Amino acid sequence: MSPIKTRRDGAILEVTLDRPKANAIDLITSRKMGEVFAEFRDDPELRVAIVTGAGEKFFCPGWDLKAAADGDEVDGDYGVGGFGGLQELRDLNKPVIAAINGIACGGGLELALSADMILAAEHATFALPEIRSGTVADAASIKLPKRIPYHIAMELLLTGRWFDATEANRWGLVNEILPADQLLDRAWELARLLSSGPPLVYAAIKEVVRDAEDSKFQDAMNRITKRQLRAVDVLYGSEDQLEGAKAFAEKRDPVWKGK
Repeated sequence: MSPIKTRRDGAILEVTLDRPKANAIDLITSRKMGEVFAEFRDDPELRVAIVTGAGEKFFCPGWDLKAAADGDEVDGDYGVGGFGGLQELRDLNKPVIAAINGIACGGGLELALSADMILAAEHATFALPEIRSGTVADAASIKLPKRIPYHIAMELLLTGRWFDATEANRWGLVNEILPADQLLDRAWELARLLSSGPPLVYAAIKEVVRDAEDSKFQDAMNRITKRQLRAVDVLYGSEDQLEGAKAFAEKRDPVWKGK
């Protein structure tokens, strides 16, 4: 039985991590997730992905320690997208929504941080407990201070304490908190909204954000204006860019083709 379930509806792909009992990720699962998300990235018909976990208790607790005890190497081959298939997947220029249906800790929280938006069920809880076992939450150490205030991120990294969805929302980590039975419906509602939007603009936004992360402001602006970023260059030479201008002038909804 595959540890990954997918559901495709139009331009939306739902990816569900389904590994009883806790949705922990081993090497095989990570590689499979990388394959799924790489296919999502490369499929021109798909525009938005949702990632969630099966059941009501766990989104993902991260690395499968039982698999590690049985021989899975911590520094083994996680696959094309790194741990969980998303963290290191290059050129993923499409929106990804994480729907946190329960516990998201360690690598599971790092997986959520790889999404562009995070929705959480009311009962969801979060932690980065690696510090307690003498290891480092490496991806979270990079990503979390970029998502929430630095001093809060450092507290969570240095203490490994648990926090709930309300606190996650207060610090801006979570976009919305929902009753558990409304979580996926809201994720799909948001995905449908995004899937109706301009995919080339989304691609340009994500590429600009990535490029600007380690750049001085003016250097990043220069690359945009000189069209040195591939997604930006494609956008400004596209049919969609012209369609957007025509639709605005004609006071109608644009029809996006992604080209």
